[in-house]
Amino acid sequence: MAAPSHRRPRDRKRRTALLPAAAVATVALVIAVALAARPDHRPDEDVRAAATPAATVHPTPTHRKPTATPTRPKAKATKASPTAPPNPPRPSTTATDRPAPATAPLAGRIRPHVTYQGTATFYDAGDGDGACTYGPTDDVMTAAMNTTDYETAKACGAYVRVRAASGAAITVRITNECPAPCAPGQLDLTAQAFAKLAAPSAGQIPITWTLLSPATSDTVSVRYKTGSSAHWCGLQVIGHRNPVARLELRTGSGWRALPRAEYNYFLSEQGTGCGGALRITDIYGERLTADAIALRPDTVQPTGQQFRAHTG
Repeated sequence: MAAPSHRRPRDRKRRTALLPAAAVATVALVIAVALAARPDHRPDEDVRAAATPAATVHPTPTHRKPTATPTRPKAKATKASPTAPPNPPRPSTTATDRPAPATAPLAGRIRPHVTYQGTATFYDAGDGDGACTYGPTDDVMTAAMNTTDYETAKACGAYVRVRAASGAAITVRITNECPAPCAPGQLDLTAQAFAKLAAPSAGQIPITWTLLSPATSDTVSVRYKTGSSAHWCGLQVIGHRNPVARLELRTGSGWRALPRAEYNYFLSEQGTGCGGALRITDIYGERLTADAIALRPDTVQPTGQQFRAHTG
């Protein structure tokens, strides 16, 4: 039972009203009987009600974007992005829990016909080179993908359509990786690309984005990494319309799929198949075969082929 009140009566003589002991006991008995009559009453409730303090409500903490967002691991530093406004929308990762659509059986986290939610920030892209190691470029409509959706370079070369809440939209190509604190769903755009969606002073904005299979006049090319030989080689695919899912080299025992490094080269550690025919497969399962790709390191060699365009 709650402790009796010690507030003074409001009459000017400040007299204290006393109740006879019998009256106090009677009131206590009435309250106890009323509590016991409740269907959900438990004997220990009276004790806990008196002993438990009122809950303290803490304000919801606000999210604060770090002062700098690196986007090239182990290499060039990037300039700091402006401080983000408080409470940006939490990125949604629901789409990544669904099975890949039947139209893209080799897709990873980034899939066609799926709209992803996240935030957009921006950075100084410098000469345009990034974690995908495509090399310097004058193309400013590019972006760094967060590490989770970068997925060991699977996102490299993908085209995505980015849309802001205002309705403004742009298409960018993924050429870089944005490590933590970039969250799933987040894109770190070049400063020029971000400016087409919002004023730079915004710093960070909510966005949605989807994978594209754009029209292009380019054909797919390949490049052997510097240092490649008949004993070790790395191959990179360039100019592809759709994300690349697999690269295989032809060996004496058939086609051999190569593992992909985070810097976007497929590696043959023992040199098996280096300098021979190769086969490239996109996320939709389409294969391009090239027989005349010589083992010439650091040289872009066109295949004369391109993957089919997909709508959606």
